[in-house]
Amino acid sequence: MKHIPQRTCICCRKKFAKEQVLRIVKYNGQFLIDENQKHDGRGAYFCGSEECQKKLLKSRGLDRAFKERVNESVYQLVLNHFTDKKDDENG
Repeated sequence: MKHIPQRTCICCRKKFAKEQVLRIVKYNGQFLIDENQKHDGRGAYFCGSEECQKKLLKSRGLDRAFKERVNESVYQLVLNHFTDKKDDENG
């Protein structure tokens, strides 16, 4: 049986298979969404559930994960990623 890497969501603290969560990475001072989960840099994982989407900005989960103040535009980038995906699935 093959080992499946587990990652913890920064909001709900639940564990998920690595492929099920979105990786946000800080690389050279910039925050990026790492679709392939292979980019260098410090990463944080977000499950994207509706509950966590509501909680993300309020809990400042990215601030804790990266141990610094993260600009609100990065939070919007993450939330928009899930909104865009939902629109693609419905349209």
